[in-house]
Amino acid sequence: MELKERFLKYVAVDTQSSEESETFPSTAKQFDLLNMLADEMRTLGLTDVTTDKYGYTMGTIPASEGCENAPVIGFIAHVDTSPDMSGKEVHPRIIEEYDGSDIVLNNALTMRVADFPELRSFVGHTLIHTDGTTLLGADDKAGVAEIMTAAEYLLAHPEIKHGKIRIGFTPDEEVGRGVDYFDVAAFGADFAYTMDGGYEGELEYENFNAASAKVTVQGRNVHPGYAKNKMINAIEVACELNSMLPCNERPEFTDGYEGFYHCVGFNGTVEQAQVSYIIRDHDADKFEAKKVYIWSCVDLLQKKYGKDVLTLTLKDQYYNMRKMVEPHPQVIDKALEAMRMADVKPIVRPIRGGTDGARLSFMGLPCPNIFAGGMNFHGKFEYCSLDSMQKAVNVIINIAKLWAK
Repeated sequence: MELKERFLKYVAVDTQSSEESETFPSTAKQFDLLNMLADEMRTLGLTDVTTDKYGYTMGTIPASEGCENAPVIGFIAHVDTSPDMSGKEVHPRIIEEYDGSDIVLNNALTMRVADFPELRSFVGHTLIHTDGTTLLGADDKAGVAEIMTAAEYLLAHPEIKHGKIRIGFTPDEEVGRGVDYFDVAAFGADFAYTMDGGYEGELEYENFNAASAKVTVQGRNVHPGYAKNKMINAIEVACELNSMLPCNERPEFTDGYEGFYHCVGFNGTVEQAQVSYIIRDHDADKFEAKKVYIWSCVDLLQKKYGKDVLTLTLKDQYYNMRKMVEPHPQVIDKALEAMRMADVKPIVRPIRGGTDGARLSFMGLPCPNIFAGGMNFHGKFEYCSLDSMQKAVNVIINIAKLWAK
């Protein structure tokens, strides 16, 4: 199956995860694609194919003769799509030899180069984009398709020498629970790579330290005509909290290693309001300082309005994988060499986000992240370059070769 056909097949399956669900995986429909992948792996000839009760789907490409003692390498991608926008009934559109102009998504919506200037770097590429009504699902079905296409190629070309390769597909990465039950020992790899990056050439082994903060405000509703010195408007208190967080430390004003507070949800009435944040920073000390600061803001408002008026629930989600990957420089070196072999210019930079690999690295499986060719994830402007996706397939194949030497 060709890469494009495989990718289009996968994005047709709705695998959106849910932050509200308490099940694992968070949505049963993720099994639709996970089971499809297990069947496809068996058809291709992979061995040891399993899907456990949590949805983790794994398979093996056996080592070439004479390479049985090479390190076991894994490739991992997640099947779920973001809760931020629907992934149901995705209608991809394809542009052959993109000319650098604005892209009309539908009659009411255009992706303008002025808004997304990186489009200029894809002139001549085959682009796959949305029709403006859903996300595309390149995050991370591009990575899934690349891994499966590389697996098919390696199995069809036994002359390419490689060690044992493990493949893993995970649910619920988008809601921060992607490896909650991942069995590292059962996966059995010495090192692994997530195929979950964006722009061609990206190689990432630094990611945010991450936490979630949820604040519940219990107001006191009184008829507005008689509310003086009685009413506590939960909406106003929540807005006051938000105004206390530094406005220059928001996603839209930060880049590179800069962290942020990001308001991701607000729901409220005068009587009660809830506001949700994610807190991010690459630097561990700054990360801790951000958490202390939001606690101090809540504490100040509790003193102003009453201790029972505000409740903060703060939870760490994942940490910067750098300190777990750097002791294994060969993992990075081989990825860099694999990119050069594929005529890809490496771009080593921090992830302004997180991957399953970040948590896996702390679970004993060093796991940097490699580009998958998608852009503008989580929304209707998402697109991917088929040319970059093919380069990612070549990088996977080259990594397999290099670890066998």
